[in-house]
Amino acid sequence: MLLRLRVSLPDRPGVLGQVARAFGVMGADILQVTVLERRAGRAVDDFTVFWPGLFEPGELRDRICVVPGARVDGVWPTREAPGTSPDYDLLGHIAGEPERAIVTLVDAMPDVVSAEWAVAVDSGSGAVLHGSWQAPEDVPAADLTPLRASAMTRDGLHLACVPMDGTHLVVARSQGPPFHQAELDKIARLTGIVCALARSAAGREHATGAAGLSGRRSG
Repeated sequence: MLLRLRVSLPDRPGVLGQVARAFGVMGADILQVTVLERRAGRAVDDFTVFWPGLFEPGELRDRICVVPGARVDGVWPTREAPGTSPDYDLLGHIAGEPERAIVTLVDAMPDVVSAEWAVAVDSGSGAVLHGSWQAPEDVPAADLTPLRASAMTRDGLHLACVPMDGTHLVVARSQGPPFHQAELDKIARLTGIVCALARSAAGREHATGAAGLSGRRSG
């Protein structure tokens, strides 16, 4: 299975090698390392590993914590296979079908940030407009419409909420750590691009329709 581990470790030479050796001893194959943060002498890295399942993931956490100064902030399953580009795929689909922009964004976003589900909610009423395939039927979204992109935790559920044009994108995961600022920024940037593509397509459609009406009137 593919696992994602968020590890906070001292930002000094040799520590990353110690962590890699700890993964190897447990039979985990490191497929990708993403640096989320480096400051105050520490780094926060996301490791994507292939885990053969010989031990419980908790044992993997314990083994990494043996490295001096290392702390595992979360272990959770991921569908984001290294070498793939789900964010580029998302933008490609929307460029081809801009009229389905919000639906495509909601359906794709869980795989983009290793989350479990996503919904689009009306910014005024909090009503769910569309949910991804794993989204629950009952989403208490009335208080999930902040004015700016925000990460929060509600009853053990980690959420990222990003405003769009009259709607909000809400992305959720119950396993793993809260959304990091780097993840929130990624969601916000992609959402902004998607909204811009949708607006541009709507503007072209409106202009084409207006031109057609003008032509018919002049004729």
